[in-house]
Amino acid sequence: MGLLEWLMPPSIFNVFQTRLLDNEQGAQLEPDFRPALLVVDMQEDFCPPNGTLAVTGGRSITPLINTLLSSPLFVLRVATKDWHPPNHISFASNHNHTSPSSCCPTESSLGQAAIPFVSTTTVHNPHNPSESYTTRLWPSHCIAGTPGACLIPELDVSKIDKILEKGTNPLVEMYSAFYDPLKNPRVSDSGLAQMLREARVTHVYVVGLAADYCVWSTAMDAHNEGFETVVVEEATKPVDEEGWRR
Repeated sequence: MGLLEWLMPPSIFNVFQTRLLDNEQGAQLEPDFRPALLVVDMQEDFCPPNGTLAVTGGRSITPLINTLLSSPLFVLRVATKDWHPPNHISFASNHNHTSPSSCCPTESSLGQAAIPFVSTTTVHNPHNPSESYTTRLWPSHCIAGTPGACLIPELDVSKIDKILEKGTNPLVEMYSAFYDPLKNPRVSDSGLAQMLREARVTHVYVVGLAADYCVWSTAMDAHNEGFETVVVEEATKPVDEEGWRR
């Protein structure tokens, strides 16, 4: 039985016949199975035809996501949005003197503009400069309050319980719907982990864009927070198709 097959009515969550209990009135969910659906960054700038960081096929997964949103068996449905300030650190346009092959300026690279998708930069913890990580630079995208930051109209937002904004701090990248990669101390925390625990969620299903960045980071953090986690591959698309399939 395929993933989408058992996620759709009438056999939703009939995972290898282990998630449903039979009784005289019919099947019911196991009491310790409380799934949540995380819909990651289904925004105009991540979708063709006009997105500044459009993911190939990104808009095509919306019907599957809407089908999942319509399931009555999710106890919580959360959508996320990148909600960047114009001076966000991940935008190549905000970096000069950056070499395509290095996160740090060199004498030969002075005066060169950063190249989206190619250049990188080093992000330092603003509260602890000794902690840092390297991140890829992108075209400007999902700037707060702009049309590109809007959820796409095909997405059935009426079924979503909560919309979280992430990437609001200009000093750090935040792929994950939970928090940024910095830990000592953490810089940005969306409150998602607490929200899931308050809803007594046990399992997290992740869909949206992009598979190899925000979806993957969200899934990894959900797993690390102790939730059983599944990436619904039929309902996500990557930036780098070849690398994702490897």
